[in-house]
Amino acid sequence: MKNVLDPDEIVTFRDTPPPPGTSPFADGAEPIPESIAVVPYDPIWPDRYREIAERIRSALGMRALSIEHVGSTSVPGLHAKPVIDIDLTVADSNRESVWLPQLQRAGFTLTVREPWWYEHRCLTVETPRCNLHVWSPGCPEAYRHRLFRDWLRDSDEDRELYRDIKLTAAEASNSHGEAISAYNERKTEVLRQIYQRAFAAAGLLDR
Repeated sequence: MKNVLDPDEIVTFRDTPPPPGTSPFADGAEPIPESIAVVPYDPIWPDRYREIAERIRSALGMRALSIEHVGSTSVPGLHAKPVIDIDLTVADSNRESVWLPQLQRAGFTLTVREPWWYEHRCLTVETPRCNLHVWSPGCPEAYRHRLFRDWLRDSDEDRELYRDIKLTAAEASNSHGEAISAYNERKTEVLRQIYQRAFAAAGLLDR
């Protein structure tokens, strides 16, 4: 993966499906549907992020090139699932042997492996609940996460719009007993609309 970001890569979503016969789930099992709770913003969430970030730094030291609080819990005032989303950048997310064992010893569990999609890995921890996304330098998806976060922190209108679609999607997915992937799909159209405004504000569409 390139370390220099191309604006075209940032504004182009790569919805790459798994290769035939391949599962993104580390244990090969589909996640069990669970009730999706979207709750009002909790001011304790930044403290939970700092707690987990320190655990990551203690485990990886200088191998943690960057650690970012992303997702809805990183946006003050935004409703969210009470799960801390963190983006971790390492030198090469594909070289699991140099970062994964340390995180596993620190209590993280590898749940998702997607080498076909930006070499993405996702680990989880239950206390406090966290999704830890691991990327290599120059990943467009990690950049988009930061851009989306910063845009929602500044835009009252889009923050409310995103809150509303999250609540609607959670209600619909819970009523159908769906997994989290269906909840995410229900948000996609509005999510992409907000992204376009963030891209425009950042000058990424001025070409």
